[in-house]
Amino acid sequence: MFAEGGMDCGRESGGAGTVLMRFVWPHGGRSVFLSGSFDRWTRLVPMSPVEGCPTVFQAICSITPGYHQYKFFVDGEWRHDERQPCSTSEYGVVNTVLFTGETNYNSVIGQEMPLGMELDNETFRRVVHVSDGTVGDVLPRISEADLQVSRHRISVFLSTQTAYELLPQSGKVVALDVDVPVKQAFHILHEQGISTAPLWDFSKGQFTGMLSASDFILILTELGKHGSNLTEEELATHTISAWKEGKAYMNRQIDGHGRALPRHLVHTGPYDNLKDVALRILQNEVATIPIIHSSSEDGSFPQLLHLASLSGILKCVCRYFSHCSGTLPILQLPISAIPLGTWVPKIGESNRRPLAMLRPSASLSSALNLLIQAQVSSIPIVDDNDSLLDVYCRSDITALAKDRVYTHININEMTIHQALQLGQDSYSPYEVRGQRCQMCLRSDTLHKVMERLANSGVRRLVIVEAGSKRVEGIITLSDVFKFLLG
Repeated sequence: MFAEGGMDCGRESGGAGTVLMRFVWPHGGRSVFLSGSFDRWTRLVPMSPVEGCPTVFQAICSITPGYHQYKFFVDGEWRHDERQPCSTSEYGVVNTVLFTGETNYNSVIGQEMPLGMELDNETFRRVVHVSDGTVGDVLPRISEADLQVSRHRISVFLSTQTAYELLPQSGKVVALDVDVPVKQAFHILHEQGISTAPLWDFSKGQFTGMLSASDFILILTELGKHGSNLTEEELATHTISAWKEGKAYMNRQIDGHGRALPRHLVHTGPYDNLKDVALRILQNEVATIPIIHSSSEDGSFPQLLHLASLSGILKCVCRYFSHCSGTLPILQLPISAIPLGTWVPKIGESNRRPLAMLRPSASLSSALNLLIQAQVSSIPIVDDNDSLLDVYCRSDITALAKDRVYTHININEMTIHQALQLGQDSYSPYEVRGQRCQMCLRSDTLHKVMERLANSGVRRLVIVEAGSKRVEGIITLSDVFKFLLG
């Protein structure tokens, strides 16, 4: 006998103060998993069909007496058993149970004893496989064939779409003249709520580069090396052109004959396919590239149409595959089961790249230096338990333009907390602050992560532990495309 959608319990020891429980899902499915609050939602337990009852699945777990919750993960979707007692939380409907530990195994067989869950409706990375009395860690895996099929279908789709797909029905693109003083450019980006702008050289009659928040970080860190306050006069001493020429000289590439190689603007045309656009962004390690159209063969009279970004391209992918995600097997995998993102190294994983994190008491200069040295676009700000508090991004540097804050602060003395407080009221309507600190779980499917990253203004997701919000990793738009394009 079995308890439909519930559990059986036995006095066999499952650990100190625990007993082994049998959970049952009687409503069929191809693949069924269980997860519950009894193990802090760290595992996804595979459930096996009951012999002679192909629509009934069971799993055995070790739990302690007390109030517990659980849910079933059936064919890629979270389900609860409607026949069992339920409760509703911010995460949806869950099954619940109060287990006193006084029941013996035989008396509960056939009774309905439910559990529930306090977590977003996703799958989990850690899977406990119960077979012949052994317990071991297993990760959901995808075959190499399915992986290649998914990548091929995405590649084919991107190759058949052009940059025209990225053009909005209405909108504006801000471009700056190269002769504008850096100080003025700083204020323009802040006032427009943007972090990047193409540069127009009137004398050449063409777009010659891009100005980004990274430029201002480099400027402020350079000026702040001596510990002096940053004055408005110092920022006004260089035009954008002068700054770019100096930066190009410092970062110039030399050919085999010792000659400096010219640096060209990375851009795309409206007829270029989206796969080439994405690869161009990745290969040049930039956030956006301008879409420029010229009606003449020599490239004169260029028209700036829009800025191409990975976010816009990902939105096209999600829109196209939204109703046929089943044709892409990799989309249903949890992000922790695929090589995606940067994760906090675990014991014995010395080969993993450390994840840059800072406390709110750290200096602003340390954050700016880390953004440059680690070559990342954002840094999770955490408390003493590594729980997520906020995120400091490269684009946050423009908050210093508010009321000319940069003229009376010292970046070596200002803390990250103070810098974030400064920025809370400085965001324009073009960027919602809540989008700055988007989170996900290791259990989230790749499909859900992609949909979140495709939203305007979202450039990365911080992976946190359910409940504690302890930072476990971070996933960026670049990470997703590097994985999808292989």
